[in-house]
Amino acid sequence: MSSVLVHCFLRQSLCVPTILEHSSVTSSSGVPPNAPWQASMANERAFQIRKCLIPTKFNAGKIRVIKGRRRMISVVLRAVLTTDPTFKLAGKFILDENSELQISIGTSTQGSSFKINIQVKNSRDSLILHWGGICHGKKKWILPSCQPDGTKIYKNRALRTPLMKSGLESCVKIEIDDPEIQAIEFLIFDEKQNKWFKDNGENFCVQLKEELSPNVLVPEEFLRHERKEKQNYTPEQEKVEYEVSPIGQLEEIASAVPIGEVEQQAKLTKSDDNSKAEEFYVLENMSMIPDDLVQVQAYIRWKRVGRPNYSPDQQLKEFEEARKELQIELDKDGSLDEIQKKLTKGDIQARVSKQLQNKRYFTVERIQRKKRNLMELLTEYATESVKQKLSIPSNDPTTVEIFLNAKVEQDGGPILNKSTFKLGNEELLVLVTKPFGKTKVYLATDLKGPLTLHWGVSRKPGEWAAPPQSALPHGSVLLDSASQTELVERYYGDPPCQVKFVEIEIGEENFVGIPFVLLSGRKWRKNNGSDFYVDFGLGAGKLKQRGESDGKGIAKDLLDKIAEKESQAQKSFMHRFNIASDLIEWAKDAGELGLAGIFVWMRFMATRQLIWNKNYNVKPREISRAQDRFTDSLQNIYKSYPQYQEILRMILTTVGRGGEGDVGQRIRDEILVIQRKNNCKGGMMEEWHQKLHNNTSPDDVIICQALINYIKSDLDISSYWKTLNSNGITKERLLSYDRAIHSEPNFRRDQKDGLLLDLQNYMRTLKAVHSGADLESAIGNCMGYRAKGRGFMVGVQINPVAGLPSGFPELLQFVLDHVEDKNIEPFLEGLLEAREELRPLLRKPHDRLRDLLFLDISLDSMVRTAIERGYEELNNDGPQKMMYFITLVLENLSLSSDNNRDLIYCLKGWNHALYMFRAGDDGWALYAKSFLDRSRLALACKAEQYEQLLQPSAKYLGSLLGVDQWAVNIFTEEVIRAESAASLSSLLHRLDPFLRRSANLGSWQVISPIETIGYVEVVDELLAVQNKSYGRPTILVAKSVKGEEEIPAGTVAVLTSDLPDVLSHVSVRARNSKVCFATCFDPDILSDLRVNEGKLLQLEPTSADIFYSEVKDSELSETSSTNLKECGPSPSLTLVRKHFCGRYAISSEEFTREMVGAKSCNIAHLEGKAPSWVGIPTSVALPFGVFEKVLLHSSNQAVADTLETLKKRLKEGEFSTLGPIREAVLQLAAPPQLVQELKNKMQSSRIPWPGDEGEHRWAQAWMAIKKVWASKWNERAFFSTRKAKLDHNSLCMAVLVQEIINADYAFVIHTTNPSSGDSSEIYAEVVKGLGESLVEAYPDRALSFSCKKSDLNSPRLLGYPSKPIGLFIRQSIIFRSDSNGEDLEGYAGAGLYDSVPMDDEEKVVVDYSLDPLIIDDNFRQSILSSIARTGSAIEELYGSPQDIEGVVKDGKIYVVQTRPQM
Repeated sequence: MSSVLVHCFLRQSLCVPTILEHSSVTSSSGVPPNAPWQASMANERAFQIRKCLIPTKFNAGKIRVIKGRRRMISVVLRAVLTTDPTFKLAGKFILDENSELQISIGTSTQGSSFKINIQVKNSRDSLILHWGGICHGKKKWILPSCQPDGTKIYKNRALRTPLMKSGLESCVKIEIDDPEIQAIEFLIFDEKQNKWFKDNGENFCVQLKEELSPNVLVPEEFLRHERKEKQNYTPEQEKVEYEVSPIGQLEEIASAVPIGEVEQQAKLTKSDDNSKAEEFYVLENMSMIPDDLVQVQAYIRWKRVGRPNYSPDQQLKEFEEARKELQIELDKDGSLDEIQKKLTKGDIQARVSKQLQNKRYFTVERIQRKKRNLMELLTEYATESVKQKLSIPSNDPTTVEIFLNAKVEQDGGPILNKSTFKLGNEELLVLVTKPFGKTKVYLATDLKGPLTLHWGVSRKPGEWAAPPQSALPHGSVLLDSASQTELVERYYGDPPCQVKFVEIEIGEENFVGIPFVLLSGRKWRKNNGSDFYVDFGLGAGKLKQRGESDGKGIAKDLLDKIAEKESQAQKSFMHRFNIASDLIEWAKDAGELGLAGIFVWMRFMATRQLIWNKNYNVKPREISRAQDRFTDSLQNIYKSYPQYQEILRMILTTVGRGGEGDVGQRIRDEILVIQRKNNCKGGMMEEWHQKLHNNTSPDDVIICQALINYIKSDLDISSYWKTLNSNGITKERLLSYDRAIHSEPNFRRDQKDGLLLDLQNYMRTLKAVHSGADLESAIGNCMGYRAKGRGFMVGVQINPVAGLPSGFPELLQFVLDHVEDKNIEPFLEGLLEAREELRPLLRKPHDRLRDLLFLDISLDSMVRTAIERGYEELNNDGPQKMMYFITLVLENLSLSSDNNRDLIYCLKGWNHALYMFRAGDDGWALYAKSFLDRSRLALACKAEQYEQLLQPSAKYLGSLLGVDQWAVNIFTEEVIRAESAASLSSLLHRLDPFLRRSANLGSWQVISPIETIGYVEVVDELLAVQNKSYGRPTILVAKSVKGEEEIPAGTVAVLTSDLPDVLSHVSVRARNSKVCFATCFDPDILSDLRVNEGKLLQLEPTSADIFYSEVKDSELSETSSTNLKECGPSPSLTLVRKHFCGRYAISSEEFTREMVGAKSCNIAHLEGKAPSWVGIPTSVALPFGVFEKVLLHSSNQAVADTLETLKKRLKEGEFSTLGPIREAVLQLAAPPQLVQELKNKMQSSRIPWPGDEGEHRWAQAWMAIKKVWASKWNERAFFSTRKAKLDHNSLCMAVLVQEIINADYAFVIHTTNPSSGDSSEIYAEVVKGLGESLVEAYPDRALSFSCKKSDLNSPRLLGYPSKPIGLFIRQSIIFRSDSNGEDLEGYAGAGLYDSVPMDDEEKVVVDYSLDPLIIDDNFRQSILSSIARTGSAIEELYGSPQDIEGVVKDGKIYVVQTRPQM
């Protein structure tokens, strides 16, 4: 068999897409030419071209495909071109209305070159051929050496040859003699009209030669012919050869199995001459089923199971199974016509054709995502403090209200209901009272002109009956089912204002409400298009119930107004949405808290915590109109107030889209169509019909879906109830509707097909009103649609949204096509690409913004749904897939969040982690773990923000409205669960153990490895119990440990899931106090520890793990008592009180132990002794006793008296005075002598004097000094010294003054590894910016490393940083605390007191993806080695282990303080 078959035909545009650098990236329809969903418009043309090039018979080199009962195989044979120089037509193309392109090809007589004739009929005289050659393996065009006359080279990328005009035709002839060129590509350019002609959006392509690819499809009879050395076949022999080719081989050909596999399979599947006639009969029958039906059935099967990727073997099996299923249908006395009609309804054939065209029949197609700058996702607004910005305008009582209140006071009865209705600029107020057991209704308004009340009474909800004669006011006219009463005119108030009112006494009869309308002149006045209704059933107690709240953190006035309006809102969705529309402007004026109040109210409604319909009938179109009004108000605020966009999106998730006109009315009309067409007018369908007419709700979407599932399950009623119950609809709820649904569906089998189709159509109508965030409905509203016939959405036309990005409709179609895919990765990519394309439209005004918002919300929601569906897929994949999914969900969360900088930086970090993984970097897991921790913290911060914003309003409004307490308690938690943040949290949880294993991190980070025994106690926060004293040895399992807490007395261990730094205050305190302290990364271990609360456990830590076991009380032996005693130093420790030395300020040369603390003395000791490459900042100090001296100054007498009183109260145990003491210290005035001395010392030491920049700068410096002194009385320091039995009055505070080095990085070194106690190893932590983010316990971890002192050039990275915040500051001064209570032997007092910069630090969200310390290995190795060398040199200088703080600026190391390591 020949190994090379050469063909010459125009390539079908979607088979091998080619995009040139100079070509347009989109087709004329706006679809990217490489988009997998683009349908080829040239299929028919391409087939015709192939057909004319394929010979139909073969005799020694020719082959004829025999058509018979066997399946037709689509075949392209590649025959060797003959040496006949005659041109043969290869194809025709219509360029425009008049012009036709013809392409003919031929070869030279020697066969050494190809000739192409390109001819345009009915052409203009300005056509240019823009062309080039294609070589194997090269993307760009090459320029053939043989070029027609007049050819010009265009930008060294292409050739441009003019077509020669001759009569009505233009043509050009090209000869290709370059053996490397396999094809030519071209476009035609009309120079005068500046218009390009393409082949369906792509380049025209003429294939000249090509080696047989592995995927070439060749029929079995051709293989047989080749094997038999191309002997001549008669037509009869050809038929025999075709008939005996096995079905298995034809299957392989149809499913695009490589030719080698076909040949191999052919050898294995030769016909057995002894095959049974029965088997042959089955084969023959199966062969009667056409190929196209098998393909459709296989496609349906593939889509049904979620479009998985199939191997070639699985493809074969799928085709066989599809054929068998069709054969079973055929054997049931069915016909091929019936099967074809059933299978090919809708657009299924078009979908199958598209899949075949793309040659990805059993492979999920993917979109090509655009490369974008992630920082374009950034959305930042000034953070609005969570406080009520503006209350609702004070509701000073109107004249109408004062008038009615006076009437009610005369009666003295309780108020049952109070309802206010807006009538344009006027109001209508109705009060219901019950004095002496008789119901009275007072109605008053300031509406002008004659006014008649047309009213009735109701004994049950929805009734309108004539009132009893005894209830008619004077002058009333009784009608058949109502009464008319003129309102009486009165003047009231000062100055007098007109009020019209009527008083109705209902009596003691059992009426539940009063419906009414107003006749003003000749105009009927209604409540937003519906009747007014006032309910009698609301008791005074419920109306006046108020939650306990001081108004902080909520828009209290707004929430009170919502509670007042709730009785009206309960009537129907129409009432509720109209009230919400009335209140939304007030909410906007109240700021973020006001909008949060609206969201809480709407979500209580959406979760069925509030009544949806009570005693009121309303048309669906009125509900739809009210929804439309409310959502229109929301979109207008969204346009004008971008800082509220996130909370506005949240509100939109709770309501349907609504719509004007007949959008809602179709709900009523189309259910009648369903009943009439399918003859199901009774039973459940009639009850549902009555409910839909009376008051449609979002429940109807679920009921419709339950009916659809019931039909699809072959009328299994359990499927109906399963759908309802899983969505919160019980039998009791069905019975609770005003028009109750008592019956179950009971359809006949002959109704199934019609009902299924009609209910699926009806679902679109329901979702158009109730499900704004439904994906299909949202896409339909944006893309537009027009309904035709069948009684559904008849006459409805929604125009497409204008200004959508090019290719966006096809992108949305891709999303819809893959909603149910089992392989969710391409689907997620499509969702995210659609959101990215949509984002620019959401950032600017648009007349269809609401539709775009609902589309974006639906895409957002579908990401979470898809991730949850894809968990099974992740179980079988490695970390790369999980990390990729994390990037997608983070991108989605960033698109939905305001102030999303940290989320974007997390996303950038995960992208880099993926890059490291793919590049085989051994540190990928350690790096990914840091961003996993940071991502968790970002989610925790977002949850905390939601809790602060939403929960107070939920608590307050919930108490006013009587919402179930459990629903209030979990309100914010459930909001978070409904977002993609919950999906991200789940993915992080799944990936965490894998990363820990890969990075050899284990389940624990042991900070203080002390073996101990104690009783387990579980607490939320260590801070909450830091001042407690436990009476028995206690192991605290704490959820939150920030790093600056004290360890309670009696505590022997602290185990937490939090991430305090190894060198934080609490870590140092634990090691110093011999308390076991560790972070646990495994939630299962922590859960097990919590279960052991109250039990006695023994902890046996190593440097990287903790083993624990339960022990008996008797094992609490004396040998362990040294580890179980109360934490703290020996009681023999004392503080020596220091005295004023006579000077307010001293330079570093004057530092002594009597004048300053260890911090100042140590820094002075380093000056001139540290290595020259280590910088030491110049220092001065306010020595001990200065504070006391200032307090004695005459200008501070009042402050001194106040402090004396407060300290006496503190001594008596009144700890609440600590705050007032600090406030009093801040009132001190600076003696002039202090100012002058400090100025002189700072200037002589070349430290900038703040006062040189103005008095306000000195005022800032003086306040910072006072804050250092005041920190003596902060809670942590006070209780620490008290617990250590140190005399707090003897504690003196010096202040070390240094110029701040505006650092690139800050570090803390322990020259003996604190976790292992290894004195041969240095341990250090590094942060971005100032060191306060490290020593002041900002959340999450710093970069950490260790280094052997014997090899200081080889630091070992232990962990990448996950701290999201870096601190930066302008050139400034810092005032450091330096007490006589620090660094005492056995007591770690360092860090208890405050160091205060003169200027506030700027908190900056850190982007580690740009930090050379993280991404540049050489730079990191250099900096970490320098830090390690610094620690070793200073330890050598002091001769003992040191705790060193320093900074890095432009690569230079500075040490700002050192102390003995505790």
